[in-house]
Amino acid sequence: MLKNLSKTNTSSNSDLGLLVLRIIGGGLMLVHGIPKLMKLLKGDFAFADPIGIGAGFSLGLTVFAEFVCALLILIGFKSRLAAIPLMITMLVASLIVHGADPFGKKELALIYFGIYLAIFMLGSGKYSFDKILKKD
Repeated sequence: MLKNLSKTNTSSNSDLGLLVLRIIGGGLMLVHGIPKLMKLLKGDFAFADPIGIGAGFSLGLTVFAEFVCALLILIGFKSRLAAIPLMITMLVASLIVHGADPFGKKELALIYFGIYLAIFMLGSGKYSFDKILKKD
């Protein structure tokens, strides 16, 4: 068994790893995105405006990233494209919103950024809607 742990990852293991990464990155981000979606649907546009585009527009972009794009990543549909708004959102959160805060406040956004960067670089993997819809 210990010999198996030191072997190079097979394609199957990599695809399972991407599935886990997508479930964690997409599923856990929905915890942040769903409350913001509910806020938007209630018509409450009070929100931070970290890049000066207006609170309502900032909320809309954040909901798009944290709900729509997170859901796309979770199911593995257009994951590389969906990762881009999430990476931008996490960079804004870590570098602007929490820019003056201690590292511990920035850490979660940076971890999410790393997850989305990996998904952007590697794609959805075998266990995804992208693979199901792709005609080889």
